[in-house]
Amino acid sequence: MADLTLALDIGGTKLAAGLVDPAGAVVHRGTVPTPRTDAEAVWAAAESLVVEALAAGRGEVRRVGIGSAGPIDLPSGTVSPINLTVWQRFPIVSRVAALTGLPVRLGSDGLCMAMGERWCGAGRDAQFLLGMVVSTGVGGGLVLDGAPYDGRTGNAGHVGHVVVDPDGARCSCGGRGCVETVAAGPRMVRWALDHGWPASPQADARDLAAAALAGDAVARQAYQRGARAVAAMIASVGAVCDLDLVVIGGGVARSGALLFDPLRAALTEYAGLSYLRDLTVAPASLGGDAGLVGAAALAIAG
Repeated sequence: MADLTLALDIGGTKLAAGLVDPAGAVVHRGTVPTPRTDAEAVWAAAESLVVEALAAGRGEVRRVGIGSAGPIDLPSGTVSPINLTVWQRFPIVSRVAALTGLPVRLGSDGLCMAMGERWCGAGRDAQFLLGMVVSTGVGGGLVLDGAPYDGRTGNAGHVGHVVVDPDGARCSCGGRGCVETVAAGPRMVRWALDHGWPASPQADARDLAAAALAGDAVARQAYQRGARAVAAMIASVGAVCDLDLVVIGGGVARSGALLFDPLRAALTEYAGLSYLRDLTVAPASLGGDAGLVGAAALAIAG
């Protein structure tokens, strides 16, 4: 197993580390729940995963890729995930470099998802790609002209905060009317409950999807509303970046036609420019491995 890449995927719910071979296969993986107590507890959990992966690599690990929820800061090598508040400007790059003695490449989780899908998934070989996740939040990353696009700070492609309703609800980012306020799973559930969906206040996005599939009118309307918001965002980002493909993963996207049918229909209304007529939207295919495969792809790209 020569020329392995160690990939670390940092999220608010779980931490994962894996070894990825040159073909994009995950040949080792480990996961732990993300501690919520303090910064050093999170690092200790990540450190144990990295040490375990290094041992499994038996001296064949050549580089490390890290994908993290954002915001991230590439110049300083730090991360401050919104969904992991105990990590604020945490120096993840220097910590991992000191632990492994290897070159380390940091990227947003959205960019890693996009890179993974382009390497081995539904976005294979796309030159102008938006990879995005619609789940508890909405995130994304850009591949432009075949290369990962980080932007100035590493946060380019964070499409969940494209404004689709200027007078809309407040967002966790501090702004107003972001697509995340309409299309994220918890926001769709909240909207459905507020508009007469007869479910428990503890209901979640899975319950909403089941109700929509069973024909509940309010649940279906919540999905249609979320899909239209995502379509409006895709049309805007597609126009700015001249995209040819959008790949969507995440829990809400796993509802399949509930999301994709109204999304594609709405996109035909919003994407009016001639160069957007061939813009394709496809479901992601890597599932839970997208973050690890993508972090490895990012590290290999350099």
